[in-house]
Amino acid sequence: MVDQLKSHIPLITEEQIKQFQLLIEVYPEINEMVNLISRKDIDKLFERHILHSIALHKYHTFKEGHKVVDIGTGGGFPGIPLAILNPQTQFVLVDSIGKKIKAVNELIHVLELKNTTAINDRVENLPIKFDMAIARAVSQSNKLFGWMKHKWVKKPHLLLLKGGDLTEEITLLRQSVIGKLNVQQFPLAKYFSDEFYESKKIVEITRLG
Repeated sequence: MVDQLKSHIPLITEEQIKQFQLLIEVYPEINEMVNLISRKDIDKLFERHILHSIALHKYHTFKEGHKVVDIGTGGGFPGIPLAILNPQTQFVLVDSIGKKIKAVNELIHVLELKNTTAINDRVENLPIKFDMAIARAVSQSNKLFGWMKHKWVKKPHLLLLKGGDLTEEITLLRQSVIGKLNVQQFPLAKYFSDEFYESKKIVEITRLG
């Protein structure tokens, strides 16, 4: 794991490596109490959940002082790995399921993440504005875009971890949004050789003009 972290994140610090090691150590125990991710998947926590989240860090430079919302964070992905790697950015992890947020708050406490808050609510109810939204396998992009209406500091900017053929989904998104959108798809196979990532991609959505 350490070699892979250093390979993908050359500037990673020893403190950040220790945080990832601690995350892998405590996650199975918390997952036994609250089923955050599939129990059959727990042995692949690093390969399928942490690395998957780190892809967003490799793709995008998170800015100092920016506030990022992780919509439907579930088990804390992609928010927690990104918060470890970007202490200069504020992350708000949101989920409507209280027991999951309780578990995520425990992870935040154990990892001593000072830049991270977990909230039990729906993102559309929050009285907060954000510079960016991130999400992993939560909902279709048109719904995510709608939930974030009036939640932007400036312009809409979403980074989504998706899989499969997104042609119909992107068409529906464009039809449901007033104004032109810039939608970029980046295949994660360019980062990771594992078969798991063959159909996985990052979808970046911004509004033009």
